[in-house]
Amino acid sequence: RRLDPRQRELWDNTYNKVLREFLSKNPTGKDLAEWKFQRYMRDYLKCIRSLDNNIGRVMDYLKENGLLENTIVIYTSDQGFYMGEHGWFDKRFMYEESFRTPLVMRMPDGAKDLKKRGDVPQFVQNIDYAPTLLELAGASIPKEIQGKSIVPLLKGKTPSDWRKSVYYHYFEYPAEHAVRRHYGVRDSRYKLIHFYGHDIDKWELFDLLSDPKELVNQYDNLSYTKVKERMHKELKRLMTKYEDKQEL
Repeated sequence: RRLDPRQRELWDNTYNKVLREFLSKNPTGKDLAEWKFQRYMRDYLKCIRSLDNNIGRVMDYLKENGLLENTIVIYTSDQGFYMGEHGWFDKRFMYEESFRTPLVMRMPDGAKDLKKRGDVPQFVQNIDYAPTLLELAGASIPKEIQGKSIVPLLKGKTPSDWRKSVYYHYFEYPAEHAVRRHYGVRDSRYKLIHFYGHDIDKWELFDLLSDPKELVNQYDNLSYTKVKERMHKELKRLMTKYEDKQEL
């Protein structure tokens, strides 16, 4: 929906000032990159503060109206976010800062058997949200849903067949973000990524234990040959499982 006149006035008062600052400095090269990054981060942190304030308003409303202990509160997102790591801001690439997605859940005090506090270290994906909410609501879970309910994990129990790896595929190229198409697989230690297209065919393999910042590509390192073979096999298995027809 469009901004109303008051919202438009607030927007213009803020960003016309930013535009004047930019035009007066007329940065180029490194100065331009630094100006963009600082401007982007300021806006991002203001957005975080606004979210924090408004989540607080929602929680206050639930409490004041006697609804807090009859409500499951969930905070999540579509992806994580780069704040300068790898020289980037925004998201989309499969590196950890973007790949790891926030998921925070607050359970009512009376929620039966569910953990009140603690982390869930197992792999969880956004395809798990729907079956989780359906189970918590007492509804049946359609068989065609690809995700799994994480309710057992919220009870402190790990099913024997819980996933040991996760699959990722980014399709949006060419587009305004200019992030190349890529897919990959991550397990508890390694990550395999393939960037593909008519003019690119690049593989990356990272050892997240020895290289948590993902700065050293081990794909052509002969000492990782067995790891690479295993990760390729797992990648193919997951692509088949999720019916992804992209050629390896």
